[in-house]
This record gives sequence, structure tokens and C-alpha cells, in this order.
Amino acid sequence: MLRRLPLILSALALLAGCAKRETPAEAGRRSGTLLVTNSAEPQSLDPHLLSAATEVDLAVAFFEGLCVLDERTSQPLPAVAERWERDASGLVYTFHLRPNARWSNGDLLTAQDFVVSWQRILAPALAAENAYLLHVLKNAAALNRGALTDPTQLGAVALDDHTLRLTLERPTPYLPALTALPAWFPVNPRVLAKFGDIKQRSPAWTRPENLVGNGPFTLAEWTPNARLVAVKNPAYWDAATVRLNRIVFLTTENAEVDERNYRAGQVHVTGSLPASKIEAHRTAKPSALRSDPFLQAIFLRFNTTRPPFTDVRVRRALSLAIDREVITDNVLRGGQLPARSFTPPNLAGYTARTRVATDYEAARRLLAEAGYPGGRGLPVLDLQVRNDQHQPRVAEVLQARWKEELGITLTISPMEQKTWFQNQQSLNYTLSGAGWIGDFVDPVTFLDLFVSTGGNNWTGWANSEYDRLIAEAGRATGPAARFEFFQQAEALLLEQAPVAPVFFGVKNFLLHPAVHGWEPSFLGQHQYKKVYLSP
Repeated sequence: MLRRLPLILSALALLAGCAKRETPAEAGRRSGTLLVTNSAEPQSLDPHLLSAATEVDLAVAFFEGLCVLDERTSQPLPAVAERWERDASGLVYTFHLRPNARWSNGDLLTAQDFVVSWQRILAPALAAENAYLLHVLKNAAALNRGALTDPTQLGAVALDDHTLRLTLERPTPYLPALTALPAWFPVNPRVLAKFGDIKQRSPAWTRPENLVGNGPFTLAEWTPNARLVAVKNPAYWDAATVRLNRIVFLTTENAEVDERNYRAGQVHVTGSLPASKIEAHRTAKPSALRSDPFLQAIFLRFNTTRPPFTDVRVRRALSLAIDREVITDNVLRGGQLPARSFTPPNLAGYTARTRVATDYEAARRLLAEAGYPGGRGLPVLDLQVRNDQHQPRVAEVLQARWKEELGITLTISPMEQKTWFQNQQSLNYTLSGAGWIGDFVDPVTFLDLFVSTGGNNWTGWANSEYDRLIAEAGRATGPAARFEFFQQAEALLLEQAPVAPVFFGVKNFLLHPAVHGWEPSFLGQHQYKKVYLSP
């Protein structure tokens, strides 16, 4: 028997070697660990300083606002606030916070924490791009631009630890939906104060050992350009409903790599899906393919402060020379729709009257009028694009078509998201591919991007008439009057062409069949506390 023992052990080792290894996705099912791709390295986890949708996808795991948006309906639901009411004037809202709402370090989450957080994001010193989302509060815009310096004049008052009274500049029926956005999230002022002035940018407080949030998960690890690990937060007010133990967000900017990782069992949810792989998955394994409606506009952004795009005729010519149907039907082939307006159609009942045609003859005429007949005299144009699954492919179509129809030479500069954002914010570009996901279901979330004081207006374009029309829409008393101001504003936007719409998006991705509770989300956000893995 002893002589045979080495043979027996060798045979067992051989059998073990032949056994199929457990993939990370399978191991995650056992441990309650969701593996999900985040398509770019975040610049920040500070909810007041987020710029990209990929950063919002992370922030909603660690922070929570007064309300949360339902994935399927996009309507606001109670979150930190268990209920709220509005007075007859529509100008005063009272939110009642949950008594058991706490920070992840055990601190009580109070109404005053919200007030201080909002004073922080509006502080001019913070220079928060999304501070304009709070301008519906009384005196918020004046505080944000420094015209008013007393933060206690903000229309937000803590009546007690669990009651908030908000006073608005004008009736804003979508206010509860606004409070679900990261710009409205609370930050723990006592924690931030340990790292200096809370109204200054400091990345130290968002490191894993320092970050204190109020969401369903806390940050356990952040390995740059690799992964972030979130673990269940036992102090969360609704911790009993959270079924995942961990979420691992894997940074993968390449959609091809993302798709291969899914097939290899490395992830449960991909951030995207290459257009070239959609049909194959639709045929071979349709149960894993998801194509969800998505409130997204993809467009070209012109730097109107740089020649030749200081001339509106050149901007309009390039917008007229985009064959949007070819891009959506022949190149992307993922259910995207051609965009002939900036706002998606039937957006809360609003559809733009003004349309952008594809008209090469008119484009050539405009270029000639601007002094560039047949493209002669125009410099080589450089198009900056994010290295994602869509933009480089679209850029190649534009490169070929503009050369053929307009005589324009276009170079393409793909770059990682972080560099792309920095260039956009500093106007360090001439022409770029861009996109916008609606914050809530209303045309204003697209059209107020281009007011002259907007933190996300990265075109250099400023138009006082456009500003007036958006402001008038905000003061309008009924939806018909409000929409009419939007119609006029959008017509002006398309005529002046600081941007050129290209297509409206669809969310194509792969989802493991073991993942449950991952609802189709028109706005792209997910409530991770509702997600779980079947064992």
C-alpha cells in the first residue's frame, strides 16, 4: 500500500489539474462579490467635483442624496429623505430625513450636514463645474459667482436635525429629481475639515482610509488604473436590504478587452460592448446581451475661440456634412438613432422643431462664403476623441466624408478619458467628440449646458439671447410657454452651431445571468443595493 501511495497521489493531482478552474465571476457568486467594469479611471470620488458618467457610477455606491431616481421610471423616490412636501406657492419644499440616517463612521447624518455641503459646492473657491445644478435655490447663483458672500443667505435651512426647508428662486417641479444628483449629495463636513478648508479641493479625504460616505457601500481599496473595491456599509440606513457583500469596479477603458474579460469569466457586467461584437452576441448568446434605452446625446464640440471655428459658417458647414444615418445604420449598428436636434425626441413631451439636415451642397457653399472654397486655405483639423467603443469609428467616417465632399483634411487623436476631460475644460482643443447623459428627464438638462456661465459649457460660445431664453423658460408658469422658450433656444443653438449633434445613444453591454436587480436605466444610474447574485 505504501509503495502504491505515490501513484495514487500523482493520479489525484492529475485529476485536480484537469478540473475546470473557478473563474472570478463564479467565485463572486459564492462570496456575494459583483465584478463590474468601470470604463475609465475616475479623476475624483468627491461628489461635488465629478465630471464623467463613469465617476457618477461609482459615487452612487458611496453617497446618497435626499432622493434617488427609479431606474425604470426616472422618477424620484425617497432616499435619505423619507418624505417631503411643497407649499402652495411651489417655492418652499420641506424634506424630512430618516432618523436612522448615518455616515459610514457612525456619525448622525443631519439636515445641517446637507446645508453645509451645499454651501461648499456653491463656494467660488471650489470652482465646481456642476454647481449650477443648485442655482434653483434662492441666492445660490449669487453665492456661486461671488456677488453674495454670506452663505447663510442660501435658501436652505435646517429646522432641526431631521428637517430641511428649501426656498427656491422660482417654481421647480423637478426639484426632488435634482436632489438625487451627486452635486446635491452630502459630504461629511467634520471629516473634510481634518484635511484643510472644506471649500478647497483636497483628494486626501476620498482615499480609502479616509472616505466617509452615507451610501450602501464604503471604499475599501483604490488601486489607480486597476480597480476600486466597495464593501457593504453596516451603518447605512437600509443596510438590511443590501444583498451584495462587495463590488469590485475594474478599470477597463478598452471595450474589446472588456468583452474578452466577460467571455473569460472575469466580470459580471461590462461597461460597454464593441459595435463589431453586438451581432455575434445577439446570435450566439442573446440572453447575455442588453440593449437598454439611454438618455444620451453624442455630438461634436467646436472650440469657438480658435480659428477656423470662430466663424459660424465653418461650424455650420461641418454640421451639415455629417451623414448621421450612415454612422448609425452602417457603422455602429447598435440601435442608435441619428440626431438632427440636440435634445432627444419626446423628452418629457418636448420635441425640437428645428432640424439639422445633411446637405453637402449647402456645406460647400458656406465654406466658400467663409473664404475656403473646396476646403482650400483651411488648416488640417485635429479631432480629439475618447478611446471608447464609438468615437474613433465615427471619427473615421467624418475623416473620409469631409475629405471627399469638402476637401478638408482631418486627423484623429484618440486619448484616455482623463486627458480628454482636462483638454475640454481648459479649451485645449480645436474640435472634439463629446457626449452628454441627461441628469433627469427634461429638456433643460441638455439645453442649459450652453448658457454662458455654465460650468459644462466647454465650447467658448456665449450668447446673451440664448441665456435670456433659458432664463425665461425657468420663469415660465406653464409647460407650453416653457417649451416654446426651449424651442427658440434650441433653434438658436443649432443655427450658431457651437456643437453638431451626431446620434442618440443606446446602452449596449453584457450582463451575466446570475446578476439580478440590474434594471434598465434610462439615465444610466443603478441602485447597487437592489442588485444581487444568484448562488
